[in-house]
Amino acid sequence: MSHVFISYARADEPMAMLIADELRGDGFEVWRDDELPAHRPYAEVIEERINGAKAVVVLWSAEAAKSHWVRAEADSARTALTLVQASLDGTVPPMPFNQIQCADLKAWNGERTAAGWRKLVASVAQLAGTAPDPSPREATGAVSICVLPFQNMSGDAEQEYFSDGISEDITTDLSKVSALEVIARNTAFTFKGQSVNVCEAARKLGVTHVLEGSVRKAGDRVRITAQLIDGRSGGHLWADRYDRDLTDIFTIQDEISKAIVKALKLKLLPEETKAIEQRGTQSPEAYNFYLLARQYWITGNIGDMRREERVMRICGRAVEIDPYYARAWALLAMAHSNLRYAFRCEVDDGYAAAHAALTVDPSIAEAHLPMVRRLEDRGLYAEADAEMEAALLLDPESWEVNKEAARVLMRQGRLEDAAAHLEKAVSQIPSDVHAWARLVTLYHALGDRAAQKAAAEMAVTQAEQVLAQDPSNGAVLSFGAGALASLGQLDRARDWMERALLVDPDNLSMRYNFACALTAFMDDKQTALRHLERSLANAGAFHLKLVEADPDLELLRDDPNYKAIISKARKRLGIDELEAAI
Repeated sequence: MSHVFISYARADEPMAMLIADELRGDGFEVWRDDELPAHRPYAEVIEERINGAKAVVVLWSAEAAKSHWVRAEADSARTALTLVQASLDGTVPPMPFNQIQCADLKAWNGERTAAGWRKLVASVAQLAGTAPDPSPREATGAVSICVLPFQNMSGDAEQEYFSDGISEDITTDLSKVSALEVIARNTAFTFKGQSVNVCEAARKLGVTHVLEGSVRKAGDRVRITAQLIDGRSGGHLWADRYDRDLTDIFTIQDEISKAIVKALKLKLLPEETKAIEQRGTQSPEAYNFYLLARQYWITGNIGDMRREERVMRICGRAVEIDPYYARAWALLAMAHSNLRYAFRCEVDDGYAAAHAALTVDPSIAEAHLPMVRRLEDRGLYAEADAEMEAALLLDPESWEVNKEAARVLMRQGRLEDAAAHLEKAVSQIPSDVHAWARLVTLYHALGDRAAQKAAAEMAVTQAEQVLAQDPSNGAVLSFGAGALASLGQLDRARDWMERALLVDPDNLSMRYNFACALTAFMDDKQTALRHLERSLANAGAFHLKLVEADPDLELLRDDPNYKAIISKARKRLGIDELEAAI
């Protein structure tokens, strides 16, 4: 349970009661001033409750803006970084609160799918350290399990990647058992860092069993504890502790997976036993490096090329230790490909690494993605589309595969299909600012204003989190600026653009994003064309095709200057001659 304080004007009490009840239904412990004790001073209790709250929800209205109490409570929350704002009647929060995001609950009637409500709940959940789901998922199998993120007990936060990797690998192992339904890794990881009520988690996820555990890694030794719990009764069905050398890490994972299958009274088929025992590498050292690189890939700042550079270095070390480690080769290939095509760096395009991955293990979906980009850059679109289809067939749930499929479908003009893939991507990694920004573009083109607004709000929220840690991330500033522009916050969008140009003036992808926002949402075609021309100065065919298909630039298509810019780029790349030959 999480403590949430609600601040409101007396005239807004009916709405405050509704919001409190809905948050309680989500599992939050909510307090508002109807619970004031009769024996203590009002101000003393209010101060105590605000200071103890993880999230302070301030409900702004015309009356609330006049209330000294509401302003004082909002100011305390702002100082403590616990402030969550919502407007009940369209009132803009007074200064200085108007500089902070505010959920729109005007005319809200309790509808849980409303964009304003989703935004408020997401902010409360983020501050409170939980992401409750009031609607239990329906199980599709008789026996099902969720592998909660194993706790890092190493006393070193930098070892978090190792415990996360163990959790992910056990999830993968169990998913190979046909008689067992396994909750996806990204769903399970919404519980990371929380004190979890296992029975409640099992109910929400619709599973019969939960696995939890811990990892302590010190030098060449590792201790792993694991316990299998009945989701209905909370009773332990199996538990064990493994104190081993780090070289035994694969054996430990095999033993845990097989012990769980035995405790659940399931039968492993011979091919399933073999699949569980396949690790991709026999080197614990290479495995450790891969887990570290994978963590940077998932949690690193999208839009910051330092993520790709780190992954390349770490994966390079992994494949140096084990040249037959297919997953490390595939991740190395994606990092190379991103640097080449997304950041336009003069590096290898990842083809060789991708080929190495597929030679060792043809089932790795992500290894097809660098092939897609290489073929597109050479104008071989039919072949690129075939590679994309191959990746989707191999792993339709992959975050990377869904993002790339969305980009390819945008090039083909299939915007609804592209949006569906991006929706799946952000459901797996909600911190993906780039994917949220792309959804803003797609929803705008499709005319879905409610979805566009919700996606833009998420893009801004996620961008703000990234920028709090990395203020110089030009790409994220550009994603956020576009989202702000789509929300009508044009002055703030311009501020973000100006800031981005000061900290990262040579980021050409950033300038392309500016061109999109200026065209679609800011009615500034001339500035957009200047950014677009510079963005395309040394772009390859991969990027040019994205420009030609991007619905954000639709209003520029008939402009003579736009046509001249595109014609110049096509001529430089020889695309007209190539397409004529094809």
